[in-house]
Amino acid sequence: MSEQPTARDVVETLDVMRIMEMIPHRYPFLMIDRVVDLVPGVSAVGIKNVTINEHYFQGHFPRRPVMPGVLIIECMAQTAAVLVVETLEGAAAGKPVYFMSIEEARFRKPVVPGDRLHIHVAKLRRRGAVWKFSGEARVDGVLMAQARFTAMIMDD
Repeated sequence: MSEQPTARDVVETLDVMRIMEMIPHRYPFLMIDRVVDLVPGVSAVGIKNVTINEHYFQGHFPRRPVMPGVLIIECMAQTAAVLVVETLEGAAAGKPVYFMSIEEARFRKPVVPGDRLHIHVAKLRRRGAVWKFSGEARVDGVLMAQARFTAMIMDD
């Protein structure tokens, strides 16, 4: 029987400065602005505020800017990496996390400037340094993208 998380187990908000202490990503590849509702070992919700100033909108696509799907998946991965670091109580802070697989990726609707992505990730399982997650990206509650992915924490 698994225990339900208690209020003290829930990490309410991690701002971008705290996120940069936890994962090695930096501008222009830091894809999440905030992490909310993190339950160590279980799930997290990341926030990405999509703005017209994103560098990829210069070429994807100039007349109709659309966030590349692969970057939405990267948002999921970075949110999952923060979940891993918090779960391991900082032991993995700053270590690179590499994709091993991406499965069942689906892109339902385009993400455009002005959208606020809510990236929901949940741990499916863990075996040593290998973690498997499910992820969804939503805007105003509408499913925009989803995927399952596996990643490995590497030692420097």
